[in-house]
Amino acid sequence: MALANRCLLRKPLLRTLIVLIRLLMLSVERFLPSVPDRMPGRPLKHRATLARAFLAKMVFDISTTTALVERVRSDPTLRRLCGWEWLRDVPSEATFSRAFKEFAEADLPARLHAALIEEGCAEQLVGHISRDATAIEAREKPAPKEKEAERPKRRRGRPRKGEERPKQPSRLERQRTMHLEEMLEELPKPCTVGVKRNAKGYQQSWVGYKLHMDVADGGIPISCIVSSASLHDSQAAIPLMTMTAQRVQNLYDLIDSAYDAEEIHAHSKSLDHVPIIDANPRRNGKAERDRENKAQRAAGFVPPERERYKERSTVERTFGRLKDEFGSRHVRVCGHKKVACHLMFGVLALTVDQLLRLLH
Repeated sequence: MALANRCLLRKPLLRTLIVLIRLLMLSVERFLPSVPDRMPGRPLKHRATLARAFLAKMVFDISTTTALVERVRSDPTLRRLCGWEWLRDVPSEATFSRAFKEFAEADLPARLHAALIEEGCAEQLVGHISRDATAIEAREKPAPKEKEAERPKRRRGRPRKGEERPKQPSRLERQRTMHLEEMLEELPKPCTVGVKRNAKGYQQSWVGYKLHMDVADGGIPISCIVSSASLHDSQAAIPLMTMTAQRVQNLYDLIDSAYDAEEIHAHSKSLDHVPIIDANPRRNGKAERDRENKAQRAAGFVPPERERYKERSTVERTFGRLKDEFGSRHVRVCGHKKVACHLMFGVLALTVDQLLRLLH
């Protein structure tokens, strides 16, 4: 029986259907707001069936809502899996759009994903958490830059003897003393222009958002945050650590050199984790680190931290699957809440797919 299941899972269409069926088994109803039966006006369509349709949209990587409605109407099996028995029961595209707006306001896919992680991974000990961010292009105009508040004028030159000039704490320093909700509220969310250096050393820019993600061993997304594209990767590290620590228990934090900051090191250790962060070459001590690395290579010694750091490629592969197979390249909505809802539907589908892969 196990061999037969492996043979079935090798076929992409059958594996896709298995992922969809597992997704549709999630109890979507308990996360939807209750609607009174005798509500004035035209009765609302059943929102649970619409939520299942949006999950199917991510599983089959359907780019637009119009294509989703056409697929549901032309595929009787998919239509019945979503919950519509007859063709006349399928609502219009406008109803799909209104329901998606409600799901975005209620943060439905993120809550479903958190419940899935709590159900499947809360009691497991995770070895490595790989953390990174990726660019999300959007079809909207970037928001105008906010004017910085005028700083109080002070006398030029060195301070007088005994005079203390207060220093404004950075965002990382403030996050060390804040709750998770406060940290998430402070992060910028409007659509902006982002600039990032790719793996080949070239700068690339985009208009849209940035998806920050913590991924466990096996490519399972644990926590996600959607922010403005202009936000530096390190500014979302402490909220991600805090969110992940509330969901799973892990041992190592694998992070690249963009997160090399004392506050991030300290927060990771305060959660009883071992931070393995690639050293930032722009910081002081580069020459000393180069001499140490050269001496280690000459002696044939490979530090264990360097071997563990190789596992960080898990998050890169997860981002690749999310964009190529689960709709993250097809962002056709505007606004932070809708974009986050679209991305989290894809993350939810990817999480179920990875859990099924590990089971088989």
